[in-house]
Amino acid sequence: MWNERYSAKEYAYGTEPNTFLADHFAQLPLGRVLSLAEGEGRNAVFLAQQGYVVTAVDGSQVGLDKGHALADTKGVKVEWICADLADFELGENTWDAVVSIFCPLPPAIRQALYRKVLTALKPGGMFLLEAYTPEQIKYGTGGGKSVELMQTAASLRAELPGLDFVHLVELEREVIEGTFHTGLGAVVQAIGVKPTSAAPAP
Repeated sequence: MWNERYSAKEYAYGTEPNTFLADHFAQLPLGRVLSLAEGEGRNAVFLAQQGYVVTAVDGSQVGLDKGHALADTKGVKVEWICADLADFELGENTWDAVVSIFCPLPPAIRQALYRKVLTALKPGGMFLLEAYTPEQIKYGTGGGKSVELMQTAASLRAELPGLDFVHLVELEREVIEGTFHTGLGAVVQAIGVKPTSAAPAP
């Protein structure tokens, strides 16, 4: 599906960064950032332009090739990795930040990935996410029709118990990103921090 979607000359979701990321990236520690399900590279390229050392992972080589081309036009370097997120190893205490922008995964794969994220973030590292909520179904402006691939504030708290959320909100907003995100949508936005030390025993 994704190779087909990304095979057109045009960028399916545009070349500009996600607006939630663009508005909040400065909260992320400057350093190594992993962008999950990066697609055609718009968010990874943006972060590289801001001085981050960016690794982008996606299951579509077609999308990543377009991301590489976009990076070349912007004069920045990104590490591009084609991998299935169900199998991808994120490492331990490796990343200053992990970014997930509209990354639809089945619950079992998503929950396993989030466990890896918690391990892979450095202490003080941050996780930034925007995803559609199940309310998005009634809008039909992107995100498909499978509720199980969507997220809520409650699901994020449950699936990422090791993070302290400094921003976690569900809202309606205009999402205008290329051809496939095209109007008012229902989203959840999150920024969570991995504690720098374990909580003291009671």
